[in-house]
Amino acid sequence: MKATESMICLVDGEHYLPVTRAAVETLDSMEHIDVRALIFIGGTEKLRTSSPEEYTEMMGRPVYFGDDPHRIPYDLIARLIRKYGADTVMDLSDEPVLDYSKRFRIASVVLEEGAVYRGPDFEFQPLTEYDILKKPSLKILGTGKRIGKTAVSAYAARLIHEREYNPCVVAMGRGGPEEPEIVRGDRIEITPEFLMEQSDRGVHAASDHWEDALMSRILTVGCRRCGGGMVGDVFITNMKRGAETANSLDADFIILEGSGAAIPPVKSDRHIVLVGANQPIINIKNFFGPFRIRLADLVILTMCEEPMADDKKVEEIVEFIESVNPEAEVVTTVFRPKPLGDISGKNVLFATTAPDSVKDILVEYLESEYRCRVVGTTPHLSNRPLLQQDIERYIDDADVMLTELKAAAVDVATKDALEAGLEVIYCDNIPIARDGSQDELDDAIIRVVESAIADFNLRRTP
Repeated sequence: MKATESMICLVDGEHYLPVTRAAVETLDSMEHIDVRALIFIGGTEKLRTSSPEEYTEMMGRPVYFGDDPHRIPYDLIARLIRKYGADTVMDLSDEPVLDYSKRFRIASVVLEEGAVYRGPDFEFQPLTEYDILKKPSLKILGTGKRIGKTAVSAYAARLIHEREYNPCVVAMGRGGPEEPEIVRGDRIEITPEFLMEQSDRGVHAASDHWEDALMSRILTVGCRRCGGGMVGDVFITNMKRGAETANSLDADFIILEGSGAAIPPVKSDRHIVLVGANQPIINIKNFFGPFRIRLADLVILTMCEEPMADDKKVEEIVEFIESVNPEAEVVTTVFRPKPLGDISGKNVLFATTAPDSVKDILVEYLESEYRCRVVGTTPHLSNRPLLQQDIERYIDDADVMLTELKAAAVDVATKDALEAGLEVIYCDNIPIARDGSQDELDDAIIRVVESAIADFNLRRTP
């Protein structure tokens, strides 16, 4: 922060003017704060004038009014942050002018401009973004956990690799390594036995970068993080060092992969945002859902099928995305399992993080597409005790443990299966475009990649 904090204050007509003036003067009297302007955001109970000139004279500094006194002037707030180079927007308003939803919307506007949004008992800081990458990049982030972010990241990485852009993935996870860890998925054979060796050494061998390396067969860098803020920042992470590591590796394009709703704290050229159609609609439309959506160059809407989301809900989400970010492409998708080995003619125990409500869809797909017989399923990869119970229930009937590489996939599912003499085959999750052909999804991803490269080269041009 600069030595002097340039501040804009939000004020309303529900406070008596001398009281508002006293609050502004209190702020301005602080040595490190310079109150540059006020924005009137509504309320008439104690408002004696709606003239900007009269209000400015009474307050002793510029006061700005929106076009409609009954609507919050969100666009005006953004413009004045830029006009005054404001570091902070201080909210001196209150109910009934602002409710929680309006305050979150103001927060999104302020944070998008790179300023702090502050009130008497809250403060929202802009995202941390270290500008350190020396290669073209894109960031993949999500509006929540368990919406298929790693599956889409692995799919995108594989596609980008196939198109010969030579990518690497830098991923952060809650079980990531103490020091950034390089996994040469492009060179080593990642077998169940190899992952067990890693697990026995204390490595979380189902961490996201291992999944990316296994599914995409590319170079990955694994990082850790702890904590996730409302906007998307994390408390601690070594991802900055991971990104610096990626700068020195033999890759030409960098994919930064988020974790849950946490956003990688490294600046990228472009963004792909995942939204889960299974999420509560309030979490997408409110709070910081719109903030994340507005970051997107491409929105991939996942899990667009019943029982997770009916057509009406999917349509409502797409319309909302297009209303808050009309520049972004939107592709609706569903996930389908893809075994990395041959399971035809075998009795399969299938372990997944997908909800139990879609079990029948996935089982039918596996049996019809891969000609296997699914003798048991468990949706409890992220719940070790329940996973153990399900494995014990079905393992005697199975020839193969088919498991996603997530959560307890190695230290429980793989371990128990190998000890029982079962074959272990890992399973990818493929995003399938729901409307149109698969080329629609692939082309949308590649357009983001090519735009990122163009942006990077433009910044590098003298």
